[in-house]
Amino acid sequence: MGFKCGIVGLPNVGKSTLFNALTQTAAAEAANYPFCTIEPNVGEVGVPDDRLDKLAAIAKSQAIIPTRLTFVDIAGLVRGASKGEGLGNQFLSHIREVDAIAYVLRCFEDGDITHVEGRIDPVADADTVETELMLADLESLERRRTPLEKKAKTGDKEAKSMMAIIDKVLPLLRDGQPARRAEITDDERKTFEMLQLLTAKPVLYVCNVDEASASDGNAFSKTVAERAEAEGAQSVVISAKIESELSGLDDEERGAFLEEMGLEEPGLNRLIRAGYTLLDLATYFTVGPKEARAWTIEKGTKAPQAAGVIHTDFEKGFIRAETIAFSDYVELGGENGAKEAGKMRLEGKEYVVKDGDVMHFRFAN
Repeated sequence: MGFKCGIVGLPNVGKSTLFNALTQTAAAEAANYPFCTIEPNVGEVGVPDDRLDKLAAIAKSQAIIPTRLTFVDIAGLVRGASKGEGLGNQFLSHIREVDAIAYVLRCFEDGDITHVEGRIDPVADADTVETELMLADLESLERRRTPLEKKAKTGDKEAKSMMAIIDKVLPLLRDGQPARRAEITDDERKTFEMLQLLTAKPVLYVCNVDEASASDGNAFSKTVAERAEAEGAQSVVISAKIESELSGLDDEERGAFLEEMGLEEPGLNRLIRAGYTLLDLATYFTVGPKEARAWTIEKGTKAPQAAGVIHTDFEKGFIRAETIAFSDYVELGGENGAKEAGKMRLEGKEYVVKDGDVMHFRFAN
């Protein structure tokens, strides 16, 4: 598993251009008019990870299989979307299935590209998007509350639990605050997630800047970074135009272009890292002569559940995990060298998998 990220924003902020560049497809038509994305486009990309290439080289793996990241490009929202303005609610539903939401914000000036509200103010744009999502959540909870209240009065425990969560969240939404600000206990977490609230999802602010600002950002992106820091969110600076140009180049040309632009890596890499940090994700590897493969898990995942990401049978019949730290695998020349140096560990069911672990699972059929 990787993670699924919904891309939202006002029209003409570069959402579809960014989506096309990141997924290296032309699935989303990028044009200078609102709502050019009529259906939500879904694209997958491999997560770049230099560690995987190093492991594959040592093991002489025939195939390299990165973990996957899914982008869902949602049509541009406008003020009033929650009430059906623009293309309205039909697109809000597509956001409910994602793990995180990337707010793409226009942080560049260009007289040839119109802004739907006639001004460049990325923080105000973020407010507009978030307000529409909050209004959609508010409408959803208010609609569900009355029937739940009736069920709760009959003694229905599930309805009572749901009501308790709703009554925590509604005052926040009415006060103009997103659902993710609610103080939810560990015991309440599962019920809270069942509500599928749009503003409960973690937010990643993507600042789409001009080419000259791709390295260090600009005054617009700095205001977004300040907002993100205050919220404990993540922000990343990307030039959709540069990413679009990069997507059409081969590896050698891409390296030269990045150097010319003063960039160390594509914006995709920064976006993925920010997303991983936001969702508290980690990567472990399986390596052999046939393939070297990366697997994504949540930090804190124990060995049997990590094995279950590969196949449910691995989790059900888990016996132990042969584990080598990435640094040991590389420094000692692979599995045999690590074994000889005593750096391969046998870990049991309580082992918490660490980022970069190279693992081989033993399980009973």
